[in-house]
Amino acid sequence: MTQGARTRMGHGPFRPDQLHSGDPYELSEGHAIYCAPTGGDGAGPNLRGGFVIDTDPRVKSAGVDAGFQLGPLTMRAPDVAAGDFAERPGWVQGVPPLAIEYASVGQDEHELREKIDDLLRAGTQHLWVVRLTGPRRVEVYERGGAMRTVLAGQTLTAPGVLQNEVPVEALYDREAAHEVALRNLLQRKGYESLEALQRHEREEGALVARRAMLLTLLAARGAVSEAQRARVQACAQAAELDAWFARAVAGEDAAAIVG
Repeated sequence: MTQGARTRMGHGPFRPDQLHSGDPYELSEGHAIYCAPTGGDGAGPNLRGGFVIDTDPRVKSAGVDAGFQLGPLTMRAPDVAAGDFAERPGWVQGVPPLAIEYASVGQDEHELREKIDDLLRAGTQHLWVVRLTGPRRVEVYERGGAMRTVLAGQTLTAPGVLQNEVPVEALYDREAAHEVALRNLLQRKGYESLEALQRHEREEGALVARRAMLLTLLAARGAVSEAQRARVQACAQAAELDAWFARAVAGEDAAAIVG
């Protein structure tokens, strides 16, 4: 849906400061909108989508059902939202750059379209609607563009908000969500993938073995001071450790090799 004319006439009587955390309502131009509890088919996907988005390395903050005050008479709470907002009491002031909605059986399509319109009008850059009925798919709404549908087996992007592409399945399938979240968490720690972490562990294990063998050989040649031992333990270059080991085999002592 593109941003079109509103269907409600005039402003309603309510304001965001009249609502409290936990109230089952959103506001659109002062009109109260009842938000029903999530059904069993949506509870898990909501959690998984939030987990996938929250772990992306570029995301500073994410939330589930966070209330965003978009204006003096409008407060909207996307199922999942990502951006840069503080975790403190009260409604979040401003708009989430990425918002995700889950649509299942009984979805009020008119209210969903109003919510999409409110968020896009306020400045949301990327809005995804995950369809849980029929073929699993995601409807993508972006400011200034027409809606497009992304199917299972394809990926979603949110430039400026997310670092990584998100497979459609990761927004509802448990195993797919876990796989993407693991990748994201590894990247947050500096590893591009699980394979990269395993490679690092193998390399670190080989370094540990090299240090141990070198220190054992140096000790056999004579005393090894704490400073010399610390220099060996701090060395992270396999080639340098191998060169030191070769010198130790040739008969040099710790003082000659590591000072």
